[in-house]
Amino acid sequence: MSGQEPARRSRRPRRLSLLLAVGGVVGGTVSAVLGNVTGNLLSELSVAQLGSASAGVIVLGLVAAVVVEWRRQRQQAATPDDAEAAPAVGAPTLPWPAGFTGRAGHVDAIIDLLQKEHAVAVVGRRAVGTSACAIQAANLCREDFPDGQFYLDLRRGGRPHSARQVLTALARILGTRPPASGRADALADAADELSGQLDGREILVVLDNVDDPAQVRPLLPPTARACRLLLVGTPALDALEGVVAHGLAEPDADDAVELFAAAGAAAPVARPHRPDPRTDPAVRALVELCGRQPRTVAELGRRTAQHGWRHADVLDALRRTVDTPPHQHVAASPATLLVTGRDTAYHALGGEARRLWRLMSLSPVPLDRPTIAALAGRRPDRVAVLLHELAAGGFVTGAPGDRYEVRPLLAPYARMHLRDAEPARRRVAAQARLTRHLARRAERHAASLVVAGSPPDREPALALDDDPYGWFDLHQELLLAVVKVPAGAAETLPRRVRRWWFRLAVALCGWLAHAERLGEWEEVCRTVLATPTADDRPEIAGWAHNELGVLRRRRGDAQGAATALSLAVAERGRRGTAQARMNLGLVLLDLGQLDDAVEHLELSRRHRSGADRAGHALTDLGMGAARLARGELETAHHHLVRAANAFRALGDARGYAAALTNLVLVHAGLGEHLDAAQSWRAALREYESVADPTNRAAALLNAGAALLASAPGQARQAYEMLAESRRLRDGRPTAGLGRTLLHLGDAAAALGDTAEARRHWADAATVCEEARDADGQAAADARLVGGFAPAEEPGGYAPAAPPPGDHADTSTSTPPG
Repeated sequence: MSGQEPARRSRRPRRLSLLLAVGGVVGGTVSAVLGNVTGNLLSELSVAQLGSASAGVIVLGLVAAVVVEWRRQRQQAATPDDAEAAPAVGAPTLPWPAGFTGRAGHVDAIIDLLQKEHAVAVVGRRAVGTSACAIQAANLCREDFPDGQFYLDLRRGGRPHSARQVLTALARILGTRPPASGRADALADAADELSGQLDGREILVVLDNVDDPAQVRPLLPPTARACRLLLVGTPALDALEGVVAHGLAEPDADDAVELFAAAGAAAPVARPHRPDPRTDPAVRALVELCGRQPRTVAELGRRTAQHGWRHADVLDALRRTVDTPPHQHVAASPATLLVTGRDTAYHALGGEARRLWRLMSLSPVPLDRPTIAALAGRRPDRVAVLLHELAAGGFVTGAPGDRYEVRPLLAPYARMHLRDAEPARRRVAAQARLTRHLARRAERHAASLVVAGSPPDREPALALDDDPYGWFDLHQELLLAVVKVPAGAAETLPRRVRRWWFRLAVALCGWLAHAERLGEWEEVCRTVLATPTADDRPEIAGWAHNELGVLRRRRGDAQGAATALSLAVAERGRRGTAQARMNLGLVLLDLGQLDDAVEHLELSRRHRSGADRAGHALTDLGMGAARLARGELETAHHHLVRAANAFRALGDARGYAAALTNLVLVHAGLGEHLDAAQSWRAALREYESVADPTNRAAALLNAGAALLASAPGQARQAYEMLAESRRLRDGRPTAGLGRTLLHLGDAAAALGDTAEARRHWADAATVCEEARDADGQAAADARLVGGFAPAEEPGGYAPAAPPPGDHADTSTSTPPG
């Protein structure tokens, strides 16, 4: 029988079923038309009978077509395509490889395993060259198997073969009986007969493209004598008993370049006098952009040589596709279409899995499952199934915190597929979903930072819903990557993305401020200022200037902070003006401009809404510090007590501790030493759970100064507090550091160590001079000249702690727009 006759026989039943179906429908339709035409001539009963007959003809035709098609499929399942096309019994079927290059180490390893093991599996993700590598190894050891080398493709025809089809094809090749059915006992009988045929013979059987271990499980364990079984396919083969697996990943850069060059040299119309791809750096970058996928690299090398494309031009076209922001349009180049079209592993995925993988390339860092679900617009349970499919195919990898990311090697590949398959509006919609999800979660966690009390330098936590610091720690790379967009990209952010992007920037700055990450905080603010939106919306520019003012104040640049906050006051809205005026009042307080500071703080309180309890508490805290600096102790006590009560009711431990820190000075100035001691003890208890080293240093300074004034016999405890306060400060010449050194000298003098006391006083004078603290410098000089009297009142020398809410108020506000 010729090779075409089986194909003809398989087509005849399909044609017959099609003719039966069409004939039944046409016959029934004609009958119905005739019934309508003759309806005026026949009785009503006759018409009904004709209608019933027409319906019967149609139903019988369709049933006959279904029966014929069912019989055809059963015959095809019983006789697979591989068996129909099988050669003569016992004839070798192992093909010779064509154009194989590189991977010599893997080939040698497979040959060594075949000499020692009875069943070897070459496993790897689809389209990384496992088949070519295994076939090359099998051909190099042909002489070791003189009784035959047989090859079977378990995916021939596009569909994975069942275990029954595999056994049937091998039975045709080796001359044994095929399985009578697909039942387990029939498969076992056929596999036993095959083992008996192979036992004692030096035969190599190569089974390629094994997608499911169930396809080859009846053949295991193989005969324990000379026969060898070489499997090629999915990494799941590693779990089969009696199989030794050899893993194969993408070729390294050198092998990929060699494959590119070899394919170009074998091109049918290769251009002469072309530069050698092996020495061209653009080729190495090309194969990396293609993920070092063998099939794609070889085809790109062939087409490049055939059409005479310059390697640098092809590289530029691919890079434009990969690097252009997703919302911008880029014309598809032939090279890009070639790369995406040859990705067989990608096209073997399901449609939803392909889409999810493409969208995940929008993020350069790992994503957790809720974020992936928001990005794709799918339910979390469905996303879990798709992630399993992508992980099994080697498209994504896991990261700490139950996160996933596109494999770094395949990330450019995924972005090419994204631009090829997703129109711009869908890419923008996915960007908006991602940014909106992150902004909402960041706002929720930023609002919890005030009461979290979690130190920013500890390990990331897994209970992210209850730990805002843990959530920000785990997602910081993603948040910074989304907010700090590349230069120029922020200018063209789509409108539907821009609003959520700004809200995310606001929440992110709240965390960066709490974590004392001042450099990244400033970078985010300047990114916002660089956008055209900041020029069009003064309130957004005002927010950024307010953040920069608070930042500069923390760095000790009071003049720079006053400049930035003055811009913020001029640009912000009503509530924003209240925040900016409060921060400007605090800066003026640092500069010693007490009257102007009180004026701005009063204006800030007027601009506050009645429902803004946290804002009023911060303003009272600032007013208390200002009145304390002016020596108005009773008024300061009134404002600070109100602030402390409000912060305690709101659960703001940081603000409550700052109010208590300032109350220490008020009570000490009023001679209420017992109340002062209660205040500093309570403040230090709060700072045990609050990550605020700057204000904790101020609390220790005030506590040490008050303790020296009220209980000189406890000078040792006061000295330890002041030493700890000095350790917490960063060493910059500030008024706080100068006052700490001043009182540290006082404590040393009270302990009888005059030399150490004079050393601290001298350092205090130098620091106060650099910080422009005239009162502190004068006090230090006076001590150096006349010594220290323990009865001297220290309240004028211990500065009021700056309110901690200077940024918390702005970071938790509702952003404009």
